[in-house]
Amino acid sequence: MDYRILAINPGSTSTKIAVYHNMTEELSQNLSHSAEELARFSTITDQIEYRMDKIKAFLVSQGVATQEISAVVGRGGLLKPMISGTYAVNQAMLDDIKYSRYGEHASNLGAILANIIAQEVGCPAFIVDPVVVDELDEVVRITGLPEINRRSIFHALNQKAVGKRFAKSQGRPYEELNLIIAHLGGGISVGCHKQGRVVDVNNALNGHGPFSPERAGTVQAEQFSRLISENKFTQADIAKKLAGKGGLVAHLGTNDAREVEKRIKAGDKTAESVYQAMIYQVARSIAASAVPVCGKVDFIILTGGIAYSEYLTKKLQEYISFIAPVIIIPGEDELQALAEGAYRVLSGEEQAKQYC
Repeated sequence: MDYRILAINPGSTSTKIAVYHNMTEELSQNLSHSAEELARFSTITDQIEYRMDKIKAFLVSQGVATQEISAVVGRGGLLKPMISGTYAVNQAMLDDIKYSRYGEHASNLGAILANIIAQEVGCPAFIVDPVVVDELDEVVRITGLPEINRRSIFHALNQKAVGKRFAKSQGRPYEELNLIIAHLGGGISVGCHKQGRVVDVNNALNGHGPFSPERAGTVQAEQFSRLISENKFTQADIAKKLAGKGGLVAHLGTNDAREVEKRIKAGDKTAESVYQAMIYQVARSIAASAVPVCGKVDFIILTGGIAYSEYLTKKLQEYISFIAPVIIIPGEDELQALAEGAYRVLSGEEQAKQYC
């Protein structure tokens, strides 16, 4: 059967949308939202009507007949931990998002926007592999403080999609491979995919793993606690320090890896030192990710926007190629990944999971 799928990926300053015929993109658009436009909204969920109007106006301008849409799929946000898969949007999910029970983030809008359109059209609404996908082995969760357990927050949508696509290209089931996948973007997550499960991955949002263009990554706890005390940081200050104002932003004042590489070429030694440190930390995280599979890694995959950098990927390969063959799949085609997840359910390849 033929299906038309509308995919919606809300970000902090944009809403990316695309229409697919089965898994082939028919059209797409990045709807930008200026800081001035968004400043009038107190919370993320206050933006629903504004973003919905933008989406509908674009669909009308492109002559998209909404009654022909078979399913609407949105990016999943901060929900309770869940296993990987495509989930039907239901009231329990919408309630958790409405009341920000697990945190507030622009990606939370994906399920709400998808549900509104789906209700109007009379078709199903889904989310696929939200950032809170949790398949961690139990031994990974335990820390040195019983009050604190490891959390799984990472680029699940892109990591899972890349892993499945690559496995298919090799003529092998994703569930039979041991992969290390490093998503290199504004945040960096490195996951060990053990026969279809991400059994270990750093929390790429709240301060764990390598530092990145915008994230502080793992910092020494005693020094960080002293920094908080001496500067009387609020909880909001700490959150920004860890995600948004950490990493390359903190050191160099930019989150653009291309800008950093330009500075390096111009002879900026500070930029070179910081960038090399970030690359080293990524390499060390990749090497550590071989432990859950006792070193039996089939492939290492580098993905995300920064994986376009030959400078960075070449240096990483020097560090990690002794572990397993390194495959570079740059970019993060999240709209395609959303459409693929919806299509697997529509075509009967898998069954939609229920959020509860």
